[in-house]
Parts: sequence; C-alpha cells; structure tokens
Amino acid sequence: MFERPIVQAGSMAPERITVMQGQAVVSSDRNVELSTVLGSCVALCLFDPDAHLGGMNHFLLAEPPANATAASVDEYYGTYLMELLVNQMLSKGARKGRLKAHLYGGANVNRNMMRIGSANADFARSFVQREGIELLRSDLGGSSARRVDFRPASGQVRCRTVEDRFAPPVQPITRPAKAFGDVELF
Repeated sequence: MFERPIVQAGSMAPERITVMQGQAVVSSDRNVELSTVLGSCVALCLFDPDAHLGGMNHFLLAEPPANATAASVDEYYGTYLMELLVNQMLSKGARKGRLKAHLYGGANVNRNMMRIGSANADFARSFVQREGIELLRSDLGGSSARRVDFRPASGQVRCRTVEDRFAPPVQPITRPAKAFGDVELF
C-alpha cells in the first residue's frame, strides 16, 4: 500500500526526489524529500543540523574486486559514493564534525546468493566509524527490502519494510541433470 508523505498543517507536500543506484543527492531545501528503495544496496543519509543540509547516497556494492583497475571503479561502489556524498556536503557548507548519519539497507533478499547485503552493511558501518561520523540510527541486514524517505534540511527520516508480497518472487534455477552441447575445456 502506498502511503502519502506526512504534511504539516499549512505546508505544501514535499518535492520527492528518487535517489537511484549510483547517485548521491544533497539539498538544503525544506521542501525536498529524498526517497529510495533498497534490497542488498545501502543508503547513507547524512545531516548537518547547524547548516540544515543533508544528503543521501545509494550504493550497489561496497568495494571493487581486488584485481580491479582504477578505470573500473565507478559510481556503483560504496568506496566512491561515500566519499562523494561527504565531499558534496562539505562543499555546500557542512562541517565534518557536525555530521550525523543514518544507515539503511544491506538485506540478504535472496538466500541462494552470496551475502552481498551483509558485506555492504559492514562496509557502511566501518566507513562511518572510520570517518568519525556519529551514527544516530541504522536499520541494516535481515531479508526484507526497505523504502527510505529522508528530509535533508531537517534530518527527519522514515524507513519502512517492503512487504514480501510486493517484492518479486525468487525462483531458483534448476540445472539439467545432463548438459547438452559441445564445450571445449583447455
């Protein structure tokens, strides 16, 4: 079921901006609400209460593989998006010592796959701790997707679990007992 955003009496409905995988968005506009849906991905919501400035990122994987080249490090990795979000905040007037953090996502939604969500959650926690950013709240892990709505100018955040009945079903792939076709191994 879709819920409408809570609107205070006499105020306009916020402008909702969807933060997609590989994005970091920063705003000080009181009429902006950043929103994303997460499975194994993680979102960091940062807020500077004195500057009334906040931002959200959405990363797909924590770090590139050990054998990756510098050219393969892109916007889908947490190593890039975490730094990008902090730097965007600082360039718009935030101070690192005042930053407050919320972390969401990191679910292992498919039991048949690697525990990507756990790796993403561990990376995000260690990044916040290593950078000395105060972690106010986190909702990481589990097996359910989440929807996160964040008002960057006030630091208000709402995280809701997406019911399994709304998530696409996971169908395991069965392999045939005998392979067909020609394959040359060398």
